[in-house]
Amino acid sequence: MTDVVALAAELLAIQSSTGAEGPAVDFVARWLIAHGWNVTTQEVSKGRANVWASRAGGGVTFSTHLDTVPPFLPPKLEGTRLYGRGACDAKGIAAAMLCAAERLAAAGEQRVDLLFVVGEEKGSDGARAANHLAATSRFLVNGEPTQSKLASGAKGSQRVIVRTRGRAAHSAYSELGASAIEPMLALLPTVHNLPLPSDDVLGDTTVNIGTIHGGTEANIVPALCESELMFRLVSDVGPLREAVTRWAEGKAELEWGSYIPPQRFHIIDGFEVAPVAYTSDIPLLGRWGTPLLFGPGSIHVAHTTQEFIGLEELRSSVDAYEQIARALLSS
Repeated sequence: MTDVVALAAELLAIQSSTGAEGPAVDFVARWLIAHGWNVTTQEVSKGRANVWASRAGGGVTFSTHLDTVPPFLPPKLEGTRLYGRGACDAKGIAAAMLCAAERLAAAGEQRVDLLFVVGEEKGSDGARAANHLAATSRFLVNGEPTQSKLASGAKGSQRVIVRTRGRAAHSAYSELGASAIEPMLALLPTVHNLPLPSDDVLGDTTVNIGTIHGGTEANIVPALCESELMFRLVSDVGPLREAVTRWAEGKAELEWGSYIPPQRFHIIDGFEVAPVAYTSDIPLLGRWGTPLLFGPGSIHVAHTTQEFIGLEELRSSVDAYEQIARALLSS
């Protein structure tokens, strides 16, 4: 049987930031073919594809994403931890799913599929495309770092671009222009004062001021400023959009971006259960079955320069994925 730590390290050694997943896709597809799976690749854009592996179908699909956030961090094994970009989000998870599926197939279980998508970290174009495939599974086990707990639910997300406009002028005569940056700087801090929904399980709606761009040169009064916000949703998006629209009215333009609703997930006995605050591809994979969310590692180190996964937890997750699959297939 494949060693999950070695397989994870191989995956981590492949740079696959969103938009450049091709080499990781090729590696996973070749691995699956070599281990007897029927493999379909679905082109999402030039050089990027989803990977779907199946045998008999009709059962459980393990799924996660192959893209990572930049910058690339090569794998490094130190003590009881495997470091590197994607260690927990989500290449370590992908390796555990591959090993669990290999173990199940070796034991004669043919009703396990694997779906590895691209683009999850930026717009989820891979998941959107994968939902057009002819899926047959009854359950979808999606992989994100949940600290080896089954997630009872997850917050959704809503992106929005806030745009303020001014009038360009030479900075020596700034009175002839109107800065687009200054009203943005006055507006953004007040977003934290909005009355936003809360939920007994998922908690509070939160907002992150993720980016701000404005101006071109220090000696030009800036004519345009843009900021992208991400809200983490715990309820229907309607009240949030109404609140943000009122907040920006007369001060800024809004351009609504990608939206993912909050989710409630299927759970089974034998696992610790807790909600998570981040989104996943699950809402975009509705054709793949009743969803569960589970994965080794912590979201608190994902996207950081010290991203890692514990070796014991990684190895245990192979057992956990097998246990989840068997419980679902027997239900």
